[in-house]
Amino acid sequence: MKALLIDDERLARNELRRLLENFPRVEIVGEAANAEEGKRLIEELRPDLIFLDIQMPGKNGFELLESLEDDHVPEVIFTTAYDEYALKAFEYNALDYILKPIDLPRLSEAIQRVVEEFDRKHAQTEVVERNTLKEEDHVFIKDGEKCWFVKLGKVRLFESMGNYVRLHFDDQKPLVLKSLNALEDRLDPHVYFRANRKHIINLHWIDKIEPWFSGGLLVTLRGSGEKIEISRRQAIRFKDMLSL
Repeated sequence: MKALLIDDERLARNELRRLLENFPRVEIVGEAANAEEGKRLIEELRPDLIFLDIQMPGKNGFELLESLEDDHVPEVIFTTAYDEYALKAFEYNALDYILKPIDLPRLSEAIQRVVEEFDRKHAQTEVVERNTLKEEDHVFIKDGEKCWFVKLGKVRLFESMGNYVRLHFDDQKPLVLKSLNALEDRLDPHVYFRANRKHIINLHWIDKIEPWFSGGLLVTLRGSGEKIEISRRQAIRFKDMLSL
């Protein structure tokens, strides 16, 4: 896992770097001497873990974490000479809080905690990715006596019909016994977007987007000309996800 050291004391960084040589799974990718430099390196290097001092010139360690975007926040081990911040540190979901001077047994305990958390999240990600249906996958569909084996990317629209979902592809509209919520959990969220309570659209099939009532949007799907409303609430997500 990639680690970043953020501490204004060069000797403290050097000592921590020396101690971390005992842990081959930890790869130190950079060092920073203050919060501003630390923020830049976090956004640039995307480390899995940061060793973060609290008291530094300028912004302190807590202010650094508050300045990060949600998707840029790595795991945190605080390293500090002060014990009075421990309670506050765990409000920031820190994995550990180590007092200086750091000794090897205490650091080993912290690294073990990080490794367990890292492996747990990695395993969860693998399960999600394994169960997610991608647009290049083929799916078997049966509606009455008719069957299809269709590439998921050809499905432009999923429409809730009570306990069923109607799939729209080519000129076909078969029904499958499945809730729209259950289907949404299996679909790749980068391609399939929940437009409203009744519809999931394939973003690659959008031909035109227009402003709609109450801050919503109206999209027209390529080929079929079907018009689907994106609710006001989902329109905010849609803009956030797809805007530059």
